[in-house]
Order: sequence, then structure tokens, then C-alpha cells
Amino acid sequence: MDARAIIAKVRRKQTPEVAELTWFAKGLADGAVSDAQAGAFAMAVCLNGLSDAGRTALTMAMRDSGDVLNWDLNRPVIDKHSTGGVGDCVSLILAPMLAACDVAVPMISGRGLGHTGGTLDKLEAIPGLSTSVSEAKLRAIVGDVGCAIVSATGNIAPADKRLYAVRDVTATVESVELITASILSKKLAAGLEGLVMDVKVGSGAFMKSMDDARALARSLVDAANGAGCKTSALITDMDQPLAPTLGNALEVATCMEVLSGQTDAAPRLTELSIALGAELLVQTGMTPEVARRKLEKSLTSGAAMERFARMVTALGGPPDMAQDWQTHLPKAPVVGEVPARAAGVIAAIDGEALGLAVVGLGGGRRVETDRIDPSVGLSDVVGLGQKVERGQPLAVIHAADEDSAEAAAHAVLAAVTIGEAAPQPDLVRERVS
Repeated sequence: MDARAIIAKVRRKQTPEVAELTWFAKGLADGAVSDAQAGAFAMAVCLNGLSDAGRTALTMAMRDSGDVLNWDLNRPVIDKHSTGGVGDCVSLILAPMLAACDVAVPMISGRGLGHTGGTLDKLEAIPGLSTSVSEAKLRAIVGDVGCAIVSATGNIAPADKRLYAVRDVTATVESVELITASILSKKLAAGLEGLVMDVKVGSGAFMKSMDDARALARSLVDAANGAGCKTSALITDMDQPLAPTLGNALEVATCMEVLSGQTDAAPRLTELSIALGAELLVQTGMTPEVARRKLEKSLTSGAAMERFARMVTALGGPPDMAQDWQTHLPKAPVVGEVPARAAGVIAAIDGEALGLAVVGLGGGRRVETDRIDPSVGLSDVVGLGQKVERGQPLAVIHAADEDSAEAAAHAVLAAVTIGEAAPQPDLVRERVS
């Protein structure tokens, strides 16, 4: 086969054959396809798209470019994926909740880039913990604990690693076809039987409009089901941070409060974790009512916390995380409030701007090689519709020094709009199946 002929087909708005896409993905993985050809393919797909069958074929080809895990467990193997938002630490709560409900969750996650935080960076705010494990250790942890949140091994979807790097420098990141294949190739390589997609929409999401979110959700659901993995999606609100904290250690602290049964510490985070978990458990044969009861009980009984603590220890973290998590999480040396300049109601929140404020504090990456400070971020962030008085805190800044704290304060003030009223969008806006 010839990469040029495959690229030419896409340029002519034709979808290559399954065998051609399989060959191209293999070429991405082993170097037979050049960077120039990879870039031309990405641009052709970005401009002209692929058919529904083509999206599925590209997803499966990229999945099969490396290792695909198989599981021999006596319980369903399921997972969720979020398209990224601010204050979104659902994975740290949901994985142990599901494990406590007798399902297996091999969660292969990513790091933060841009304004959104990464699950792996959040988890690695816990001292000693490493998410880089061998396949054998991943299998052992999932078999014993029921869940493991880890980074992809070196040979999981290598075609995606190559194509993603090319997309990043060729202005083709936003292609729905390429996003679909990138996300699903890694998730499906984990050997899942069920998957739920959390597609974010709003000011703190990559997808700002419902039309764009629907298009992505539809593409992800159709491609994953076409590849043989039972999948549905929830389109969820990101017009305000999901949790009242932004930043790695701060978000872990919020998760520990929820896992301790203090669900009022982050009600939107708790509710979405239960909604996504119920969506997955229904895929295994439970009724929605039974699924929600089991998930809620996993929090109130301490079962989810017990699973989380065992996972932390298995990944190299402290053995007493459940009992003494406050002492283990790093704390920033400079802490200060951002007072409101006027009284009123929180009418709008620019979530992307808040996320970038955390990056500016050192809590995220501008480029992939940046080192993260896990202690910095924002806490006690106000929510839409909340009434505030002049001088009342809009957020609390956790910073490494006074200069970065001052810059973050200006960013928070610019990101939060105080008015007379505010819309209250539903947390789950739509379901796609």
C-alpha cells in the first residue's frame, strides 16, 4: 500500500478502506509513514472528515497498532472518560466507587495540558505515588483492589502518540474524527466491555457550544459501539468549575472529603460522579435505581474510601491515606482571599480563564515538559447564582509566592462576573446513546 494514495482518497472526500486505514495506523506506529504524510493525512481528515464507518475503522486501526489488553475476571470491566474541564476530579471518586460495586476499572488516564487539569497529575500530588506501572502490576492492582488509575504503557495505541504529536503542530487538533480516534484508541486498548463518555460543554470546556458537544458525543458513541464496546455519553455543564477547588492537591483534598462521606463539600462533583457511575452500572444489567443506591452506599459506608486508599498504597503512596490524608497533601506557602469588588449575584464564570490562572500559579503546563507544583491552585471558588457582598471572597488563592498570587487574583476578578441574576443550567444537559 501507499500512504500517498490513502491521503489522496481523503483529499477527494473519499473514505479509505479498512485495510488501508489499518496499514496507515501501523505505519504511524513503526515509522513507515513519514511526519509529512502524517500531517497531510491529519489536515485532509480535518478539512474533509470521514464517514461513520471510517471513524470506526480508524479508531480500531489505531487501537490495534499496539497492545490490546484482555481480562479474565469474574466481573465486568468498565471505565469512563471526560473530554476535559476545570475542577473535574470525577475519576478519583468514580473509580473506587465502581470498584466497591463489584466491577473492574482499569482507568488509563492522561496529564493536563492547556487550561484543564490531568487525572494523573492530581493523583501524583500524593507523595510517593507513581502512575507509571507495568502491565503485570496494572493487572495485579485491578484484580486485588478493583480499580487502578494509571498512565498508558509504552505500547498502548502507539499510532495515536505519533499522530497526536503531529496534530499539535499542524492546527488539526479540533477535528472530531481525530479526537474520536485518539480518545477511543487508548480507552478501547484497555479491553473494556462498557464505557461512558463525559462530554463537557461551556466556558471551561473545549467544546463551547451544544452543537459541537453533540457532534463529538455522537461521534464517540457511534465509533465505540461500532468497535464492539457498549458506550453512551452524557453532555455535562462546564459553565462553572465542577468542584469548588482547582489545582492538583486541592482537588485531591476535595475528593477525600467526598469519599469520607462529606458530599456537601462538592455537591455537583458528587452528583455527576453518581450519574456517570449509574450510567455504567446500568450497562452491566442493573436498574438505574439500584445503581444509584449502590453508588451512594459506597460513599456513606466508607467502601469507596477503602478502595481508594488501597489503590494509593498499591501505587506507592502512603498506607494511611484514608485516615491521615490532610497531613500527606502538600500545602502552598502563600494563601489569600480574592475579595469581591461589588455586591450582587455571580452571573457568569469564565472557567477557561480560571484554569489558566492555575497554570499561571504553576499548577499546570504551558508546554509538556513544564514541572507542576502540586500545592498551588484555587479553593472556595464561588458558584453561579451565589449571592456575594462587597469584600466577600470569590476564591482563595494558594500560591508559591506573592507575585504569582497577585497575578492570579487579577485573573479571578476578570473571570467572575457579578450581576443581578444568573441562569442555572442543568448539570447533565443531554444523554447520547
